[in-house]
Amino acid sequence: MLLSLLNVIPAVVETPPSAPAPALGILQGYIGVFVIAFLVTVLITPLVRRLAISNGIVDHPDEARKQHKMPIAYLGGVAVYVGIMAGIMYSYFADSVPGMIEYHEIGPENLTDGVFTPQVPPWIALGMTIIVIVGLIDDIKGVSARVKLGGQLMAAAALAIGDVGVNVAEGVLRPTLGRLLHNPELIYEIPLPMTIPGFGASVELDFIYWSGTVVIAVFVLGATNASNFIDGLDGLLTGVTSIAMVGFLFIAAGMALADNGPMDGPRIIVGLAILGACMGFLPHNFNPAAIFLGDTGSLLLGYCSALMILSLGDTGQTSLVFAGLIIYSIPIIDTMLAIIRRKLAGKKMSDPDADHLHHMLKRSLGVKGAVFALYGIGLVFCVLGVLLSKFQARFIYALVLLVAFYIGVYAIKIARRSQHEAQTQVPGNNKSV
Repeated sequence: MLLSLLNVIPAVVETPPSAPAPALGILQGYIGVFVIAFLVTVLITPLVRRLAISNGIVDHPDEARKQHKMPIAYLGGVAVYVGIMAGIMYSYFADSVPGMIEYHEIGPENLTDGVFTPQVPPWIALGMTIIVIVGLIDDIKGVSARVKLGGQLMAAAALAIGDVGVNVAEGVLRPTLGRLLHNPELIYEIPLPMTIPGFGASVELDFIYWSGTVVIAVFVLGATNASNFIDGLDGLLTGVTSIAMVGFLFIAAGMALADNGPMDGPRIIVGLAILGACMGFLPHNFNPAAIFLGDTGSLLLGYCSALMILSLGDTGQTSLVFAGLIIYSIPIIDTMLAIIRRKLAGKKMSDPDADHLHHMLKRSLGVKGAVFALYGIGLVFCVLGVLLSKFQARFIYALVLLVAFYIGVYAIKIARRSQHEAQTQVPGNNKSV
């Protein structure tokens, strides 16, 4: 019944009053992925909530840092994961039923062995699965920081093995290091002390590939933990990730329109699946929340954001990776502020506090006001990132720098206000400040 409904949709909009913009037209062809991911997530979330409550997997209130007054079910990340996988699986079976997906045109130079292969690489699904397993164990039993770090690195390795994002640094390394070393390919033959069966007398070192694997690991570790940091208010991480995905998808559609490479189709499919799952979970997660993402969801959404950013540099366009980082600015800024704040206070990075961006905004605007404020800031960065991907203008970089530093300085000032007030109360210090 659902498939028949999806087949009817194109017929209903077959003769619109005006043709959609080219980029939007490409996204429209893949819209079934979004619909499936959304419906599966919005319908399965209540079931996951019941499962969490029946097994006692709930988040208890904490007056210092959490705003909810009653225990709330965890495991929302499981519902998001199922929704994303449903969208990806839908795309796998698209070829068997005409009209399920309308693939965009692709040039012969971007075919794989002469065949159009728009399916999402299984390594992406494997990485998501590893992240979810680690987060799920952490939500249920709790795991050490080392185990969590190991799982994140394994998920990053899945992307590297599948060559997803390994060229992310090419746009910087080739014109700089490659020119300096007079080796634009940055590939070296390293002789071995003896001939080894299966390897020969030398091994090939692809500097761009191995640099890309390091960047992948840094991005995955950074994004998973950054998203975990901002998951502190009802609907915040889900909404911020949704806004970021819209920006990523606009860039992805532009890349597909320019026939950028074989990842054009999979990039759009993954982005729409993530967006659909987030939008399906948001009604259940928005204030007052009926279920939380838990570490399962926050780590997953951070991994998905890192995946999308890395995929933008699949053909070596590092400038698009910078655009993706700008779109993802809120988690990045909040994490950098947490590092600075805890360093100044002499605390460990693992020590929790109540001075994240959303905590400070909540004290002034309330829960919903803080969430909507951060949605608005996220939308601004989203627009700036998309503009940068189109024009690469220096004034956009300057504007991003201005906004980021303004937020950073103001947040540090508010976080250290009590310390400043204590300094003015030192005996004998009667001077006005």
